Amino acid sequence: MMEGLPIDTSHPAVRDYLALVRLQVLTPLSLLINIATVMVCSLVVSPSLGSISNLYPASISPNPSMIAIYITAIYIGQIGYCVLLVLARKPETKKALVKGVGLPLVLANWVMAGWAIAWVLQAFLVSTVLQGILLVLLLYANAVLLVYHPPTTSRPFDMALIHAPMRAFLLWPLGVMFPYSLFITLGFTWTPGEPQHYARHQWAGFSVMLGVNLLGLVVDVFQRDIVWCVAASWICASIWSLRPKPFPVFITVVLFTIIHPLALVASALWVRLRGRHPNGAIALPPDEEQSPREERPPREVDTDALWG
Repeated sequence: MMEGLPIDTSHPAVRDYLALVRLQVLTPLSLLINIATVMVCSLVVSPSLGSISNLYPASISPNPSMIAIYITAIYIGQIGYCVLLVLARKPETKKALVKGVGLPLVLANWVMAGWAIAWVLQAFLVSTVLQGILLVLLLYANAVLLVYHPPTTSRPFDMALIHAPMRAFLLWPLGVMFPYSLFITLGFTWTPGEPQHYARHQWAGFSVMLGVNLLGLVVDVFQRDIVWCVAASWICASIWSLRPKPFPVFITVVLFTIIHPLALVASALWVRLRGRHPNGAIALPPDEEQSPREERPPREVDTDALWG
């Protein structure tokens, strides 16, 4: 027990409560700093966040307007997450907030604010490192959520306000921003106004887009995560909607824009159909003549029928 406090702060329940209170303060603060920094870098500073795609075109550069809408959706989800931090009453929800997400989301918001500053300053090596850190933080938080606090329909608010924002946040650096920052750092771009050079490094862009989307396809099929599916399709659309694009990259992201939802629907239908007949074909009972029932003495108890 800490001196001067009437409670035992070493007790696990007390420590979880203090951790929740700490998150109730730090998470909204980090989100506010994140939003304020991104807005200033988008609306006040020149060049702005969105104009970097025009200054450094690459084979995987995304449409700034679509990425802005995507980030706005992430912010709205995080606002709902902050509300849930205050209003949560179920022990399972509190455990998911404290031990599932916890401080990684706070750190991720700080890192994203730092990335926005580095991006508009065109410090691309720093921005790439920050995107890598952001990716690691969000991968860790999502892995802990899925393993120890998996989504369940019995707690729909957990799915909508914890799992959905975290999954969408993860797709932003994984699907586009970390690879794009890396491409600019490595010089895999062409000079604006020279569209004849847009095919430079097209196979590097093709490989990255194919690998990222194949990973997303695995999640679509085995996790049947609708948020992941929509986010992955949106990011693919944000890439092919900004022209020009090399043909291998263009056709890859266009196809995966369609494949992601199709894979999700096919996987859901497959699980639904298998659920009706879990053992495959319906098994018929054995013929009584071929397998006659064993006679039992009158007072012998049928233990198989009793215990199942």
